[in-house]
Amino acid sequence: MQNWPLFEIFLRSKNGLSHKHVGSLHAADADMAITNARDVYTRRKEGVSIWVVESKHITASNPEESESMFDPAEDKVYRHPTFYVLPDELEQM
Repeated sequence: MQNWPLFEIFLRSKNGLSHKHVGSLHAADADMAITNARDVYTRRKEGVSIWVVESKHITASNPEESESMFDPAEDKVYRHPTFYVLPDELEQM
């Protein structure tokens, strides 16, 4: 493992669902990362799709700036339809 890059692993458990981050691993390249992720994270047929992203390509917001980053949405109630009455037949929203 001669300074292999770190890859973030995302797994889709069923068709129609979103990919979710399940962990990280080192690999020589993306193909090896997919193969290793399959062996590590889908041993019991948990997945239908794997995404790998080299960690250095991920940019994240700074947790210390979360207030200024996310507070502007507070005054935009129309973005969150919490005031609608949903029918009882609608189970997942």
